[in-house]
Formats: sequence, C-alpha cells, structure tokens
Amino acid sequence: MKLLERKVALITGATRGIGKGIALKFAEHGAHIVFTYVSSEEKAKALEAELQQMGVKAKGFKSDAADFKAAEDLVNAVVAEFGTLDVLVNNAGITRDTLLMRMTEQQWDEVINANLKSVFNLTKAAQKPMLKQRKGSIINMSSVVGVKGNAGQANYAASKAGIIGFSKSVALELGSRNIRCNAIAPGFIETEMTAALDPKVIEQWRESIPLKRGGTAEDVANLTLFLASDMSAYITGQCINVCGGMLT
Repeated sequence: MKLLERKVALITGATRGIGKGIALKFAEHGAHIVFTYVSSEEKAKALEAELQQMGVKAKGFKSDAADFKAAEDLVNAVVAEFGTLDVLVNNAGITRDTLLMRMTEQQWDEVINANLKSVFNLTKAAQKPMLKQRKGSIINMSSVVGVKGNAGQANYAASKAGIIGFSKSVALELGSRNIRCNAIAPGFIETEMTAALDPKVIEQWRESIPLKRGGTAEDVANLTLFLASDMSAYITGQCINVCGGMLT
C-alpha cells in the first residue's frame, strides 16, 4: 500500500543524509517530490534522476530557505508546476559548533537563519495553498539537542528548540483548517557527516544508547512518512524523538 499516492511533497536540503532518505521513502510511497539544495548541482541532478526512475515526478530547485522571498517564490513555483502542495518537510540545517565564549555573532546568526528562520519562511509560504485546499501536513526537523541542550551547541540547540515551539504554535493556529504540524527530534543518526568521526567516539555513542546502535536516515524517514500520511490524521502539535531511547 502506497501511503502518499499522488501527493506533492516539498523537502528542503534533500541531496544527502536524512533529507535524501526522506525523499526516497516518499517516492517509494508514490509522492511527487520537490526538493531544495544550495550548492551541489551534481548531487541534485543525480537525486532527481533516481527519484524519477521510481515512477514519480521529481524536481530539484536551487533555493536558500533562509531567504524569505526565495521561499515564497519556491512555493509559488511548486504550485504552478505540480498543481498543489500537500506535505512540507523543513529539513535544511547547518551547525557552527563552538563554546559560547568563543561563538561569534556571525556563527549565531548563520545557524538561526538557516535552521529556524527557514522554517518560518517556508511554513508561511506553504500555508497559503494548504489553507486553500483545507488540508496539509507540515513536518519540521528539530533535534534531541533542542530538547536537552548540548555544550558547544548553544546556537544549534536554540534553533532546534525554537522549531519545537514554532511547530506547536502553528498546530494550534491551523488545526481548524485540517493542517497538521509536527516536529521530529532525531538523536545520533549515522550519515555521511558522522562517517568522518573517530570510530572510537562513534562506538562510545552507540554504547550509551539503550538500543545499542546509531539511527539511520531510514529510521527518521519512516516516522516522517507516517506524519505525512493520513495514518497520522489525528496527530498534531507533537515533537517525537527518534533516538533509540537516548533521552528516556
């Protein structure tokens, strides 16, 4: 059974890691995919081709989610080309890790803009077509760091905690129009980025997790699929951890 048959989904930052996992999972379940990227044209074209081979429409847009006008233009382009927008996944994000005493204003602003302002920009733009059709699912990627904090990541933790509060507020505002908004808080997810870390550090992390392993992009994608689909029709305003029990 395909859970997203003929639905149109917009996923930000989807050329690698969790975003790519979500795009592939959604396509597997019949969704037409629009995704954004900011740098790698080559990876974007490869993902576009891979998704199209799965029998769905797919298109990548070079777009900076932190730019308010660009976000509005993107949603307008999606609706013009695909006819609608059913699911928005705000996944794009960056880190600029350092202790607060060393953190520059630029490092703070870059993370808040890329991680939090981008969610405002795209949600505000996407609510227009969703309000018109009186349905939609918005899924915002937070982090366990936004739930519990983390030394050396004050900027990142603040941005991800802000996403949780924003998601709950949007759920309250748009629920009467059958538009749902939820947040996902991944824990230690093993992607291309973590592959560069010291294997001993990775093993220590795994041992500290009750399920004794790091998560995968597919673990996060499976929850995202559920929240995007009608199977979660009565779930909104929630932040769900995907962390193997790390925060239990």
